[in-house]
Amino acid sequence: MIGRFLKGLILGLLIGGAAAFALIKGLHVLSFAVGAGSFAFVAFASALVTGAVVGLIAGKPIWAEGAWIEGLLKTFFGALLGAGAMYLARKFGGMEFPFASLGLGSGPIGELPITTLPAIATLLSVFYEVDNTDSPQPAAKGRVAKPVAKARAGAGAIAEGDELDEEPQAAKKAKK
Repeated sequence: MIGRFLKGLILGLLIGGAAAFALIKGLHVLSFAVGAGSFAFVAFASALVTGAVVGLIAGKPIWAEGAWIEGLLKTFFGALLGAGAMYLARKFGGMEFPFASLGLGSGPIGELPITTLPAIATLLSVFYEVDNTDSPQPAAKGRVAKPVAKARAGAGAIAEGDELDEEPQAAKKAKK
């Protein structure tokens, strides 16, 4: 479980950091300004894409055998959860971060791609990874479990640990 948590943490930071880097260095979006409607669109669109990418990769990846339905569901809901998390970050993330000296913008947490996208990706990735832990396989039942129970109910003379064959003794003698 700790390994899955750490994997989700690292994966989320990498995906969110790559998305923030693409916005900052590629598109020169240093801040999702509150007053500008077009930057609000960019904020929510980037959160949608980041959540979808996390859904494709984190947990059981979409390319794993038999995981395409689960991967598509995680992608869809990851995009929705990413947009919801962006809304919450923009609404309640008011603490100022001065990253202007590093060329990464400055302003409230909810307005900076360098803070919001890695946080969203990390939360989703950790959730998907921890949710994907394999449950232990139930112990295989012996082939004598049902006959022993029937014999105990009927005869009562069988001790614990005795093994019974599924085929009665009379049927075995008849075959010979």
